[in-house]
Amino acid sequence: MRAAMAAAEVGDDVLDGDPTMRKLEERIAAVLSAEAALWVPSGSMGNLIALAAHLKRGDAFLAPEGAHVLDAELGTSAWLAGGMPRPMPHDAGPGQLSPGAVRKAAGTPGPYYTLRTTLLCLENTHNAAGGTVTPPAQHAALASAASDAGLRLHLDGARLWHAAVALDVPPAALTVGADTVQVCLSKGLGAPVGSVVAGSADFATEARRLRKMLGGGVRQGGVLAAAGLVALDGMDRLVEDHAKATQLATGLRERGWRAETPQTNIVLVAVLDLPSTLRRLELAGVRAVPMAGKIRMVTHRDVSTADIDEALSRIGAVDVGVEGTAS
Repeated sequence: MRAAMAAAEVGDDVLDGDPTMRKLEERIAAVLSAEAALWVPSGSMGNLIALAAHLKRGDAFLAPEGAHVLDAELGTSAWLAGGMPRPMPHDAGPGQLSPGAVRKAAGTPGPYYTLRTTLLCLENTHNAAGGTVTPPAQHAALASAASDAGLRLHLDGARLWHAAVALDVPPAALTVGADTVQVCLSKGLGAPVGSVVAGSADFATEARRLRKMLGGGVRQGGVLAAAGLVALDGMDRLVEDHAKATQLATGLRERGWRAETPQTNIVLVAVLDLPSTLRRLELAGVRAVPMAGKIRMVTHRDVSTADIDEALSRIGAVDVGVEGTAS
């Protein structure tokens, strides 16, 4: 990847375009079955650009509880995009919404002084729910419900690659009906930086303006785009990360921990005392973070199966008084 970055053909992507950046954007657009795409420095910026393109002041948007656009982007959906977020309970499983709930939440237009619900944001995989996957049929049903209710649809697909590999389907099978899609090149794929937001050609043109407005214009962006191209070539190996997450979760349960069975590469562990448990893990040399009131562990290309065995050895058996017992 570093060799590809060093050898990248570059131009000025703020002025007349960068050839390597253009190659990456065209490849991503094809993979997602979109008309056009635009590289952005981060997934958060990609989501913000999409929401800013879709929302007007006085609009509301729907998203499943715990979605990244709700809880991990510092309120930019309201602050900068001007939309009022409306979190929805997971009524169809962890991280999942039902079409009926979307239709009901969309409602019908009210008096002029009421918020207009105009957008549905989905997330696949759903990070805070533990990397849960939305299959193609369920996604298509949600897209249809959104369309029936007059809602546009944005898909936060930061980990769309993980969902596609877990389901053994092409990524485009998970973008049907979406007006815009954001995908990340660093989550699991290993690029040092960068995401891509995709949609219609008109959207991509507007997205370029919004990216510049947010300070995301790049000059010789091909250096970063080259890393993204190499990252895409490694998508199939994500199955290894999923297997390592299963190894980790199984080992934790064998030691009495309440570790959920992962669908992809994220393991959530329920404990009684979150701060104390995180300190215990840190002292043992095992890094983890809090997520949705639980401990979150993620497997990736830089973590080997031997590393997981070592981590399990350091973690050891559950302390019933602090972490609780297995359920």
